[in-house]
Amino acid sequence: MTGRQKTIAFFITLGSCLVAVAIFLNVGWIMVHGRHLGPLILGIIFFALIIAGLVLYTIFLVREIRRSEQQDSFINAVTHELKTPIASIRLYLETLQSREVSDAQKKEFYSTMLADADRLHYTVDQVLKAGIAGHKNQEGALVSVDMVSLVGECVDLARGRHHLSPDVLEFSVPDYNPEAIVLGNPDELVTAVSNLLDNAVKYSHEKVKIRVDLVLDSKRVQVRVRDNGVGIPQNQLKLVFQRFYRVPLRAVRQVKGTGLGLYIVRSIAKKHGGRVFAESPGEGKGSTFTLELPKVEA
Repeated sequence: MTGRQKTIAFFITLGSCLVAVAIFLNVGWIMVHGRHLGPLILGIIFFALIIAGLVLYTIFLVREIRRSEQQDSFINAVTHELKTPIASIRLYLETLQSREVSDAQKKEFYSTMLADADRLHYTVDQVLKAGIAGHKNQEGALVSVDMVSLVGECVDLARGRHHLSPDVLEFSVPDYNPEAIVLGNPDELVTAVSNLLDNAVKYSHEKVKIRVDLVLDSKRVQVRVRDNGVGIPQNQLKLVFQRFYRVPLRAVRQVKGTGLGLYIVRSIAKKHGGRVFAESPGEGKGSTFTLELPKVEA
């Protein structure tokens, strides 16, 4: 049992003991003043307030301890995500500075350093976007966005970034010529869809097989991203959208991340009057994430 788990157990035990003492005192009060209606009612009211206060106090402390633990995990993850590419870039630069290398090796070094720089940029970008996503006010003018075009661009970017073929990352739209217009910020919507695609790739490990579907009705536009990856236990389907939260599965811990991607998606969906939700048959059986936005007339 870790130190934080012991602290949580301590406060839960303390809260239970205080509740038991309050119940004992209230029973004693009733026995003493059972024949007097006024003091009896007053004692019951105060007893209810004390119990409610103790329960809320205990819940608050446990939540704060868990939030602190999640923040520590986030700091550790971000530190690793920043230090690893920096150390790699420094090593290659020192090698280039200290000795002669062939042109082929130079190209390989430059390619690796660019990949590490992209990794650094992605981590910093996620942290900045998480801070912006927490603000409720929309920045910039809202415009009409064609989700067919936007999702298609995001899929093309994901294929290029992760070196995937069209049969591994499929994108499907309805056979008829649909108008999937939403009112929003194009940059933020690209961020939301791209985060869903990146997550699907990362948590699929070697067996990447992703399908993206655009589902329309008269009022909504849904972007569904389905993968065959690690899956999500039923009791974790809502928790995955919390800031810093990561599913406590070994397959998930093997993938480096900050726990911010899905939080950013949820924040963007809310700012656009929509929602995002997850579905999964269970661990190891893949998952489906659906970004749902209100549809508007072209």
